[in-house]
Amino acid sequence: MVARVGLTAVLAGLAALSAAHAEDVSAWARARERLATIWNEGSNDFYLPFHTHHLRFAYSREKIDSYQENPVGFGYGRSLYEDGVWRGLYAMGFQDSHFKPSYMVGYGQQWLWQPMPEWRVGGGFTTFLMTRADIGHYTPFPGILPMASVGYRQLSVEAAYVPGARGAGNLLFFWARIELDRQ
Repeated sequence: MVARVGLTAVLAGLAALSAAHAEDVSAWARARERLATIWNEGSNDFYLPFHTHHLRFAYSREKIDSYQENPVGFGYGRSLYEDGVWRGLYAMGFQDSHFKPSYMVGYGQQWLWQPMPEWRVGGGFTTFLMTRADIGHYTPFPGILPMASVGYRQLSVEAAYVPGARGAGNLLFFWARIELDRQ
C-alpha cells in the first residue's frame, strides 16, 4: 500500500512538473515571438548616451571630479509602439565613469502617457547584458533597472537609475533615442 501511495505521489509530481514545464515553454515561446516582432516590424532608432550623473550624496567631490560624466558613445535599436506601450531592443557602447569602454544589449519596456499631442512621458524598465572593464574584465553580466523618458515627436530623452551604496552605483544614466523611421 505504501509503495502504491508513493508511486501515485511520484506520478502526480511528474504530471505537475510536466504541466509547469509546458507553461514555461509557452512563456519562452511568447517572449521569443514578441522579440521577433519588435525586430521585424519595429522602427530603427539611434541611441546617443550623453550624461552619467553620480548622485552627490554618495560620492566625495574628489571622486566625482575624477569620473567621466559626459560619456562618448552611440547605439542602435528597434522599437515598436502598441496600445500605449513602447518596447525596444538595443545595443549601446559608451565610456563608463572611468573612461573605459562599456557595452550593453537589452530590452526596454515603458508604459506611456501622452499629456498633449506629440508629447509622451513614460516609465518602465530595461533588462540587459552588459560588460565593463572593472567587472570581470568584460565578462557579460545581467541587469534590470527602472527607466523613464520624456519624448517629443521622434526624440526621447531617457534615463535609467542604477541603485547602489556609498561610493558605488547611485547614478542616473541619460541617453537620447532618435526614431529614424517615425513620421
